[in-house]
Amino acid sequence: MAEPIEDYALLSDLATGALISRHGSVDWLCFPRFDSPSVFGALLGNEDHGRWLLAPVEPDAMVVHRQYAESTFVLETTWQTSGGRILVTDLMPPGQGRSSLLRRVTGLSGTVPVHQELIIRPQYGALTPWMSRMRKTTAPGSGDSLVAMAGPDAWALHSRRLPEAHGRMHLGKFSVSPGETVEFELTWFPSYREAPPQIDFDAALRETVSYWNRWAGNYRQGGIYGEAVKRSLLVLRALTHYETGGIVAAPTTSLPEEFGGSRNWDYRYCWLRDAALTLESMLTHGYEFEALQWRNWLLRALAGDPEDVQIMYGVAGERDLPETVLTHLPGYQDARPVRIGNAAVSQYQADVVGEVMVALERLRLAGGKEDAFSWALQRALLGFVEKHFDDMDFGLWEMRGSAQYFTHSRVMMWAAFDCGVRGVRDHGLPGPAEHWDELRRRLRSEIMDRGFNQELNSFTQTYGGRQTDAALLAMPQVGFLAYDDPLMLGTVAQLEKELLTGHGLLLRYRTETGVDGLEPGEHPFLACSFWLVEQYARSNRKDEARELMDTLVGFCNELGLLSEEYATEERRMAGNFPQAFSHLALVRAADAMHGVERLSLAVPH
Repeated sequence: MAEPIEDYALLSDLATGALISRHGSVDWLCFPRFDSPSVFGALLGNEDHGRWLLAPVEPDAMVVHRQYAESTFVLETTWQTSGGRILVTDLMPPGQGRSSLLRRVTGLSGTVPVHQELIIRPQYGALTPWMSRMRKTTAPGSGDSLVAMAGPDAWALHSRRLPEAHGRMHLGKFSVSPGETVEFELTWFPSYREAPPQIDFDAALRETVSYWNRWAGNYRQGGIYGEAVKRSLLVLRALTHYETGGIVAAPTTSLPEEFGGSRNWDYRYCWLRDAALTLESMLTHGYEFEALQWRNWLLRALAGDPEDVQIMYGVAGERDLPETVLTHLPGYQDARPVRIGNAAVSQYQADVVGEVMVALERLRLAGGKEDAFSWALQRALLGFVEKHFDDMDFGLWEMRGSAQYFTHSRVMMWAAFDCGVRGVRDHGLPGPAEHWDELRRRLRSEIMDRGFNQELNSFTQTYGGRQTDAALLAMPQVGFLAYDDPLMLGTVAQLEKELLTGHGLLLRYRTETGVDGLEPGEHPFLACSFWLVEQYARSNRKDEARELMDTLVGFCNELGLLSEEYATEERRMAGNFPQAFSHLALVRAADAMHGVERLSLAVPH
């Protein structure tokens, strides 16, 4: 059975990611990309769906310490047994074009017997591969290899301590004393090629530590939440493909928003919204190269007829992401269905172009130069927004009910035209600024007239509705209103009245209204509460901002990772993990608390 979500650690090689439980089991790994089928899928079922366990034999063994080595994704887990202590070091060498998971067991004191269990199950646990042992004739001391093969994919486990076949799994046992080490490498390769030779563990460890520490060394902010911001930026980098620049929303699929429920989605894809927000965060904290890399991914993904724009894409910009239910998987702690792909790919979400335009305007403010392709594409996107000016949409939260006029979506359409006007008037780019200005003015008038409820003194989720939505907190973030505008303060008051839980966290919206077409019930979405911190901090409610921020940062596990939601009654994380959107919002909130001025869009007069 899978462990609590917060008990997992993430490893990343900038192409895929592994989740390792507190007790030494790799329960989730998709080779060679984030969105490839899993080879270890116990996270969504049990050990029969694939896992790789390394842990002391003694049943009462305890994990006494677990950490990332410095500012890296090299995981160090210290175990204590009655007979001694061991250190397990786990890592994935980043950005080498080689998909490998390395594990090393080191004896620290006494003599500790260690158990190994290897269950390779490709295609999300549906297949049992053909296994064979490959004897080495060269490289003395490097050990033999255990090779698994299934269709186009193959995996090789290199070690001097290979497990032996026991039914449909491989088991092994070995002991380590002080100073002794046992090393393993599991590497993916195409089945029509020869297995790659074993990697040099020490060299790979040095290079991995060096890469992550060098990258983190460019972080240029401090403050009380500085370490949380640094780890969040590292998570965003870890979820980004080193070649394509695409950032996945999470490395997992179908971790439930409601335990035992059906709100289970595949987040292993690249949302334009997330990519745009990541670009902003990287710019704010000095990662100009990464910001340009994400811009280039955005432009490639969007290239083509604007009518074909999607809200999400595959890691390399793939467009075909059909949603399928995997009936053979019981789901995380019986939360069904397990989904791969995402049907929301076909939705019209009117806010997305605005998110992209805002991010690219901030890149211009930071000194980024437009070329003929990038600005022409933005002009085409504004043409797309104009063509769909009167269309309803499904909103930021990917509602599966009926299309409506979502106030947040209309605000982001306003922001798109606002950025177009700024591009012409402030940056000297060519374009019909007067026409875009007229569309911007029309939207502003419409939003003020139809999106604001005078009786509630608040903007509402939809035109003519009476419910609020945490997405409205984005209005000052894009310059539609000032943070301390009376209309914004009235909206915040209504959000607090309607969406704050008894534990002080903010819900996205009221699911019992049926607006999303799904069963009622979900836990607080962490990004929304971080947005509230930002709003408090920017409107001179510093004490409340500090109290809420401390609570939210306290939800991070000891490795600094956050999921999508937090179940306050159960004191557990919920939803896919780790979640880019949560970490993006943490960075924004911390910037507000630290007084960091982002490349802001001033409210137009």
